[in-house]
Amino acid sequence: MKNVAVTGADGFIGSHLTEALLREGCHVKALAQYNSFNNWGWLEGISHPELEIATGDVRDPNFCREFVKGADTVFHLAALIAIPYSYVAPDSYVDTNVKGTLNICQAARDAGVGRLLVTSTSEVYGTARYVPIDENHPRQPQSPYSATKIAADALALSFYNAFELPVTIVRPFNTYGPRQSARAIIPTIISQIASGERRIKVGDLTPTRDFNYVADTCRGFIALAKSDATVGLEVNIATGTEITMADTLATIARLMGADVEWVRDPQRIRPSGSEVFRLCGDNTRIRELTGWHPEVDIEEGLRRTIEWITDPANLALYKAGIYNV
Repeated sequence: MKNVAVTGADGFIGSHLTEALLREGCHVKALAQYNSFNNWGWLEGISHPELEIATGDVRDPNFCREFVKGADTVFHLAALIAIPYSYVAPDSYVDTNVKGTLNICQAARDAGVGRLLVTSTSEVYGTARYVPIDENHPRQPQSPYSATKIAADALALSFYNAFELPVTIVRPFNTYGPRQSARAIIPTIISQIASGERRIKVGDLTPTRDFNYVADTCRGFIALAKSDATVGLEVNIATGTEITMADTLATIARLMGADVEWVRDPQRIRPSGSEVFRLCGDNTRIRELTGWHPEVDIEEGLRRTIEWITDPANLALYKAGIYNV
């Protein structure tokens, strides 16, 4: 991994992965979605002699061809990820998640890229039929978002089967940590408490999640890229543990020393057939193929996340008083 390209590098996981790759000694070409403000998202403020920032859009096939040229490894993270917004604008999810992945696969094939790692999500599994969820678990498209990710995974694997493109499907379970947007449950709770709210608006607190701290997720990406044994496979990045939303939020309140009341907000409730009630991943495959294992437990990860979000400069980036779709 000397010359690496990262799509979605301006986002939450992508920016952390970019920094991790720079620490590995890689030259990183990082993609930030083009905008007229010339804003690089979470890449703003990251300076390194081996960091090259490009702006563009994975929805454009010609741009993708130019972006991956010269890369020996491509990490494809660019995606629309907010589940509630996928109910409102599903067509945009097809354009970015499905067609964008197709464009990257075609570009990587044309450029002779040595490895392509395509980012999936535990949402493709839907509510667990059994736990822990291994890579053979049935796919259940319970939201337009998860449907487009299922399609994107299938497209990428078709390029492996049909054209021998060296693809690995990387499937992180619920990643959290500094820089995560308020559309996710952990930062929206922390930001509300830190902003002085005592009646904290939440959705359904009964589902369970398998939370990965972002540094562990990034180590998983890099471990998979370094292992030739992962080519052609779908691989979970999971802790193998689960925690309810209620227990997660109680832990946050305890760590922040906050006496709060949870208020059920109807607009934060998913449609009944769309809610994923249980996620707990099996990490046997990634452990056996790479030796990866989680290093940061939920309490330590939440402490680090709270410390980052409650910094006044970072808290000012959150609109704690509104529901972030």
